[in-house]
Amino acid sequence: MQLYDDLEDFGSFDDTVAGDVRDPYPELARMRRDEPVQRLDLSDMPHDENKPIFFVYRYDDVARVLRDNETFSSSIILDFFGDALGKDVMLGMDEPAHRRHRALVAGAFTQRAVARREHDLVGRIAGELVDQFAADGRADLVRQFTFPFPPKVTASLLGLPPEDYPRFQRWSIALLSILTNRERGLAAAGALKRYFAQILAARRAAPRDDLISDLAAAELDGQRLTDDEIFSFLRLLLPAGVETTYRSTGSMLFGLLSHPDQLDAVRADRSLIPQAIEEAVRWEPPLLSITRVAARDTELSGVPIPAGSAVMPMLGAANREAERNPEPDRFDIRRQGRQHISFGHGVHICLGMHLARLEMRVALETLLDRLPGLRLDPDGDDPHIHGQVFRSPTSLPVLFDVAA
Repeated sequence: MQLYDDLEDFGSFDDTVAGDVRDPYPELARMRRDEPVQRLDLSDMPHDENKPIFFVYRYDDVARVLRDNETFSSSIILDFFGDALGKDVMLGMDEPAHRRHRALVAGAFTQRAVARREHDLVGRIAGELVDQFAADGRADLVRQFTFPFPPKVTASLLGLPPEDYPRFQRWSIALLSILTNRERGLAAAGALKRYFAQILAARRAAPRDDLISDLAAAELDGQRLTDDEIFSFLRLLLPAGVETTYRSTGSMLFGLLSHPDQLDAVRADRSLIPQAIEEAVRWEPPLLSITRVAARDTELSGVPIPAGSAVMPMLGAANREAERNPEPDRFDIRRQGRQHISFGHGVHICLGMHLARLEMRVALETLLDRLPGLRLDPDGDDPHIHGQVFRSPTSLPVLFDVAA
């Protein structure tokens, strides 16, 4: 079965998964004010149909759900993605299994470890992408840069052959479509498993300096990881490392390009880039909500939550709480505090957040270095951020100056 033989299907995929919702924040603000823990008794979500679902809108409650992993279990992730990612996927594990599995790969994602990849890998890939359009004077930064950038970085970390990058990216897209097209998602999961099986066998026979070789040699409680455990982690990297980073990078660029004064400030003072990154992921998190399940009877802000109920911490609502971030709907890279929860909280805090920040910083630095006069194309398609679950711009038409 062919899966996304080119990127022409990307737009329809994104519309289906993300939903064409431009501004969910007024409604999120209303719920945060009027019903901060909202109970719904009817849903087609894959959990116990006799149990209600609770949406959580306030920062403190969201943080508590993510921090208290004994009361709010991650196991419900398997109901959504288990068939695609595998039943051994770390994202759906609770303690202590989660901690043991995470420790096997955490070293590859520390701030120091990813910093070593800045120039030879992340910077090189960003430069190669810009090479393809730098002489044109115009580009769509989503299709030509932010979308292909993280998959190439991830594929390189895994040690995949460069000629395999295009199909690796197609499978990455198709895997997430299990939310809307089960057949396509399962086909992608199967294709990835067959592909990784060949790579894993080769790495077991002749290890290299890459993440798949590290996983092949890793031991858990004195035992080597099984192939299925390794496949689950490798497939997790796709939505966790590829999907969210391209969205965050696109939203950061949109925020800066639509606020030229702030883009000029960053252009003049690159020390502002970390602030721009944190403000971007606060202002527009790539994922508005995540999911947990109550492992026992509990309560949030006085609202009883029966065991077995799905609980949805709304990250986007928590990030725009005015008490923590005054004028929260405004994009402002000079914001004081910039408190956000976009990378999660507690034991499941994003394993790849240091890599994501590095990719976003290198992306912005490369574009500013290589594309003088970078600005939105006034005649391009209407660029905007949209999405009801996943959020990002689906196009960023830009102009820039080309030397004569």
